[in-house]
Amino acid sequence: MKVVPDTSAIIDGRVTTTVKDSSDKIEIIVHEAVISELEAQANMGKETGMSGLEEIKNLGKLHEKKVLKVLFKGERPSYDQVKLAGSGEIDAMVRELALQEEAVLLTSDIVQAEIALAKGVEVEYLPPEAKGDVKWISDYFEEDVMSVHLRVGTRPRAKRGTPGNLSIDVIDDRISKESELRQVAHEIIERTKRASDGFIELDSGGATVVQLRDMRIVIARPPFSDGFEITAARPVARIPLEEYHLADHIKERITEKKRGVMLAGAPGAGKSTLAQAVAEYLLKENYVVKTMEKPRDLQVPEEITQYTDLDGSLENTADVLLLVRPDYTVFDEVRKTPDFKVFADMRLAGVGMVGVTHANRGIDALQRMIGRVELGMVPQVMDTIVFVDAGEVAKVYDITFTVKVPAGMQEQDLARPVIEVKDFESGVTEYEVYSYGEQVVVMPVKETSDSVQEPLWEMAARHVEDDISRYVKGRVECEVDSSDSITVYVQDHQIPVLLGSGGKRIKEIEKDLGVHIDVRSLDEKREASSLRTIDAHLENDKIVLFIGPWDSKESVDIYVEKEYVTTATVGSDGTIKMRKNTQAGRDLIDAVRKNRKIQID
Repeated sequence: MKVVPDTSAIIDGRVTTTVKDSSDKIEIIVHEAVISELEAQANMGKETGMSGLEEIKNLGKLHEKKVLKVLFKGERPSYDQVKLAGSGEIDAMVRELALQEEAVLLTSDIVQAEIALAKGVEVEYLPPEAKGDVKWISDYFEEDVMSVHLRVGTRPRAKRGTPGNLSIDVIDDRISKESELRQVAHEIIERTKRASDGFIELDSGGATVVQLRDMRIVIARPPFSDGFEITAARPVARIPLEEYHLADHIKERITEKKRGVMLAGAPGAGKSTLAQAVAEYLLKENYVVKTMEKPRDLQVPEEITQYTDLDGSLENTADVLLLVRPDYTVFDEVRKTPDFKVFADMRLAGVGMVGVTHANRGIDALQRMIGRVELGMVPQVMDTIVFVDAGEVAKVYDITFTVKVPAGMQEQDLARPVIEVKDFESGVTEYEVYSYGEQVVVMPVKETSDSVQEPLWEMAARHVEDDISRYVKGRVECEVDSSDSITVYVQDHQIPVLLGSGGKRIKEIEKDLGVHIDVRSLDEKREASSLRTIDAHLENDKIVLFIGPWDSKESVDIYVEKEYVTTATVGSDGTIKMRKNTQAGRDLIDAVRKNRKIQID
């Protein structure tokens, strides 16, 4: 009896068990194309390739024991034929060999079996089977189970509950073995290939991602992971938009006109569940709705087509969607820079966009957009942020654009383009986003001006100090006098350098920073400050300054009779120790020997 197994039968691992149980003398004929396909899959780190090569090895052992005869026939396929294996090129070569040899075609691929029968080839089809007492992964999914986690060497666990109320429990006392997980993984792949509502999203380099009905399953294996692991997740609830807090506000935003809405929240917060609810609501409102997902795991009505990346690129997907002309596109999820650019491109093309992104706070969703989209374009791309926490809508932000003086500044000549982030319920501005020098500032807006000015002015002083240090040498100190005036202190001999010829340089700096700058001497500042005189003595190769334990770990400025020397940090014992061979150490030793005052500020 001659048997020609195809790739699926060998990967399935049941060729050996099927032929061993036969009372006939069996001759196994393996097409070289099958070996090539398995080799290509194994080289890419695919589980299917490794499983298939293991079965070939088992057949070789049976051949050596003379249990059966194994032959390899046919021509090795070309590179292009191996690339076209997914479209049936290798399967066609195997069918042709079975026909020529008048052999039985052994397959676990239902499509291959049906085509072979139609062409007059004798076929033995191997349907999926449960192996031993290994559980099929769906058996673990009880009503409240959100995800199942199987890993070699550990007990199966499940995450139960709903967003905001989750627990992880052991659901089986048996330790998972690698052989069992490989069986489960193989069955997942086979069921996915046969299911009309299943597809393989990714199979490369030790990772396989599939969508099977409402389950998203990730299979990870070495070298990608340090152990064989299977994780399956599914939505535990489908909540209509009407049941969400602030649902009326969300409806108002997305139906008033086409919007750029970003649904933000931490992992597991319920973003995708809300995205599904928004998609269903838009469909009921007679909008044409599509989705962009990688992987595709949103549970949406049949009327909504779900798109994934085209030829490995979501930019290609966007090109197709613009030809389809949807009213709204749900983008799950927006995470990398190309994702934000695709989101922005489609939004600026006039498509209503609902994005899903990870963020710990609502404002973080806006900050993720900054730098990836030109600042002035942000409100046109994303005008609404919906923050989800523990399955509930916690906040809705309205993003607007205006020209004004930022909060904490007073002079009108400091007016600039400002993005205002307002609470949609109250209309109160909670954040302002604007350019300050070369930086983009995301500034919380407090109720009192003092609470705004203090952090803003501190930041402004640091920014000016950094900028001035580009022009002068030595120490630079800044004090913010008001929203439009800063006093800069530098060493005496550096004042002319900073001012420049005829004050030209300082005027250019003022124009660039948008503030008035008053340049003064550091000595003048020290005259007005209260310097504290300290004791010091020499100790071996160091000079020790006695500051006091109350200043422990504080940074202090050190002077010799009001002349700045250096800045140092006080030790835990209340002293500062400096080596004699440093410039500051030599200056301080000279002061001790000449009985000059050593002071700190």
